[in-house]
Amino acid sequence: MKVENLASDIITFELQREPQMNGELQAVFDITAEHSDCNVILDFTYVDIITSSSLTKLLKLRQTLLASGRHLILYGIHPFTKSAFEVTGLNGVFELAADKPAALAIIRSTWPAPTT
Repeated sequence: MKVENLASDIITFELQREPQMNGELQAVFDITAEHSDCNVILDFTYVDIITSSSLTKLLKLRQTLLASGRHLILYGIHPFTKSAFEVTGLNGVFELAADKPAALAIIRSTWPAPTT
Protein backbone atom coordinates (compact mmCIF):
# COMPACT_ATOMS: atom_id res chain seq x y z
CA MET A 1 0.00 0.00 0.00
CA LYS A 2 1.35 3.36 -1.00
CA VAL A 3 0.77 6.21 1.48
CA GLU A 4 1.21 9.87 0.58
CA ASN A 5 0.75 13.03 2.63
CA LEU A 6 -0.57 15.66 0.23
CA ALA A 7 -0.92 18.36 2.88
CA SER A 8 -0.79 18.58 6.64
CA ASP A 9 -4.39 17.40 6.78
CA ILE A 10 -4.72 15.09 3.74
CA ILE A 11 -3.44 11.52 3.47
CA THR A 12 -3.89 9.36 0.37
CA PHE A 13 -3.72 5.59 0.31
CA GLU A 14 -3.30 3.50 -2.83
CA LEU A 15 -5.12 0.24 -2.14
CA GLN A 16 -4.36 -3.13 -3.69
CA ARG A 17 -6.69 -5.93 -4.76
CA GLU A 18 -8.47 -8.28 -2.39
CA PRO A 19 -7.44 -10.03 -0.21
CA GLN A 20 -4.64 -7.52 0.51
CA MET A 21 -7.11 -4.63 0.56
CA ASN A 22 -8.86 -5.96 3.65
CA GLY A 23 -5.66 -5.82 5.70
CA GLU A 24 -4.71 -2.49 4.13
CA LEU A 25 -8.02 -0.97 5.22
CA GLN A 26 -7.24 -1.99 8.80
CA ALA A 27 -3.86 -0.23 8.45
CA VAL A 28 -5.62 2.87 7.06
CA PHE A 29 -7.95 2.83 10.07
CA ASP A 30 -4.98 2.53 12.46
CA ILE A 31 -3.05 5.35 10.77
CA THR A 32 -6.04 7.68 10.70
CA ALA A 33 -6.73 6.94 14.38
CA GLU A 34 -3.29 8.42 15.09
CA HIS A 35 -3.96 11.39 12.78
CA SER A 36 -7.56 12.26 13.58
CA ASP A 37 -7.18 15.70 12.02
CA CYS A 38 -6.60 14.31 8.51
CA ASN A 39 -8.92 13.87 5.56
CA VAL A 40 -8.48 10.55 3.76
CA ILE A 41 -8.43 9.86 0.03
CA LEU A 42 -8.46 6.22 -1.08
CA ASP A 43 -7.19 5.30 -4.55
CA PHE A 44 -9.17 2.31 -5.82
CA THR A 45 -7.38 2.11 -9.19
CA TYR A 46 -6.10 -1.43 -8.55
CA VAL A 47 -9.23 -2.71 -6.79
CA ASP A 48 -11.51 -4.69 -9.08
CA ILE A 49 -13.73 -6.40 -6.49
CA ILE A 50 -14.63 -5.64 -2.90
CA THR A 51 -15.69 -8.03 -0.16
CA SER A 52 -18.37 -7.43 2.43
CA SER A 53 -15.64 -7.37 5.08
CA SER A 54 -13.87 -4.53 3.24
CA LEU A 55 -17.16 -2.67 2.84
CA THR A 56 -17.69 -2.95 6.60
CA LYS A 57 -14.21 -1.54 7.26
CA LEU A 58 -14.88 1.33 4.85
CA LEU A 59 -18.11 2.16 6.67
CA LYS A 60 -16.33 2.11 10.03
CA LEU A 61 -13.58 4.36 8.66
CA ARG A 62 -16.16 6.76 7.21
CA GLN A 63 -18.03 6.93 10.51
CA THR A 64 -14.83 7.67 12.44
CA LEU A 65 -13.75 10.40 10.02
CA LEU A 66 -17.18 12.02 9.89
CA ALA A 67 -17.28 12.12 13.70
CA SER A 68 -14.08 14.21 13.50
CA GLY A 69 -15.50 16.44 10.76
CA ARG A 70 -13.22 14.93 8.12
CA HIS A 71 -13.75 13.51 4.63
CA LEU A 72 -13.30 10.03 3.23
CA ILE A 73 -13.17 10.23 -0.55
CA LEU A 74 -12.77 7.29 -2.92
CA TYR A 75 -11.57 7.59 -6.51
CA GLY A 76 -10.54 5.37 -9.39
CA ILE A 77 -13.47 3.04 -8.82
CA HIS A 78 -13.47 0.01 -11.16
CA PRO A 79 -16.87 -0.73 -12.81
CA PHE A 80 -17.26 -4.02 -10.88
CA THR A 81 -16.55 -2.28 -7.59
CA LYS A 82 -18.84 0.58 -8.51
CA SER A 83 -21.65 -1.88 -9.15
CA ALA A 84 -21.10 -3.36 -5.67
CA PHE A 85 -21.54 0.14 -4.21
CA GLU A 86 -24.67 0.65 -6.29
CA VAL A 87 -26.23 -2.72 -5.41
CA THR A 88 -25.68 -2.11 -1.69
CA GLY A 89 -26.82 1.53 -1.91
CA LEU A 90 -23.43 2.73 -0.69
CA ASN A 91 -22.75 4.88 -3.75
CA GLY A 92 -24.89 7.54 -2.03
CA VAL A 93 -23.08 7.08 1.29
CA PHE A 94 -19.47 7.50 0.20
CA GLU A 95 -17.99 10.56 -1.45
CA LEU A 96 -16.78 9.38 -4.85
CA ALA A 97 -14.49 11.28 -7.20
CA ALA A 98 -13.29 10.57 -10.72
CA ASP A 99 -9.60 11.09 -9.90
CA LYS A 100 -7.17 12.54 -7.35
CA PRO A 101 -7.55 16.19 -8.47
CA ALA A 102 -11.33 15.89 -8.18
CA ALA A 103 -10.98 14.37 -4.69
CA LEU A 104 -8.70 17.22 -3.63
CA ALA A 105 -11.17 19.74 -5.04
CA ILE A 106 -13.92 18.28 -2.84
CA ILE A 107 -11.79 18.71 0.27
CA ARG A 108 -10.54 22.16 -0.67
CA SER A 109 -14.08 23.35 -1.37
CA THR A 110 -14.93 22.73 2.27
CA TRP A 111 -11.82 24.27 3.82
CA PRO A 112 -12.57 27.31 5.92
CA ALA A 113 -11.80 30.59 4.17
CA PRO A 114 -8.79 32.44 5.58
CA THR A 115 -9.68 35.17 8.02
CA THR A 116 -8.40 38.67 7.35
